[in-house]
Amino acid sequence: MSTPISIVGNLTADPELRFTKSGKAVAKLRVAVSERVKEDGAWKDGEPTFWKVTVWGGLAEHVGDSLAKGSRIIAVGRVSSSTWETKEGEKRTDYEITAEACGPDLLWATAKVEKAGKGGSMRIGQVTDDPWAAGARGLDSLDEVPF
Repeated sequence: MSTPISIVGNLTADPELRFTKSGKAVAKLRVAVSERVKEDGAWKDGEPTFWKVTVWGGLAEHVGDSLAKGSRIIAVGRVSSSTWETKEGEKRTDYEITAEACGPDLLWATAKVEKAGKGGSMRIGQVTDDPWAAGARGLDSLDEVPF
C-alpha cells in the first residue's frame, strides 16, 4: 500500500510525454518543492525536495499540453520511495508520485480551462449539449449559469 500525498512546487523541466507500445500516454515530471522559511526577519526559500511525478492516460496528455518548465503545479497521488547507495557509499532516497490529479497552482497564475472531450480537447466552435462546456460556445450564449 502506498501513501497518499499532495505537493505544490515548480516544474524543473517541460513534461516528458511518451506513449506505451499499446498507445497509452505517460508523462514524467520533475517537481521542486521548497518550504518558505523566515531567516533574519526575511522570508526565503528553504532547501528544495525534488519529486518525480508520473501521470498516465488522458491526464498525461493534458499535462503535456498545459504545463511547462517553471510552472507552479499541484499534484495529488500516491507516493513511493526507493533508496540506493552511490559509488562513494552515500545513501540516497528518491521519491515518486503516481498522480491521480495534476494542474496549475492558481495562486500565482491564471488558467483558461477547456473541457476535454473523449477524442481530445474541446475546441472553440464545437457544439455540445453539455452546459459545463460553455467555454466552447462562450458564456454569452447561455441563458443561465448551469448551477
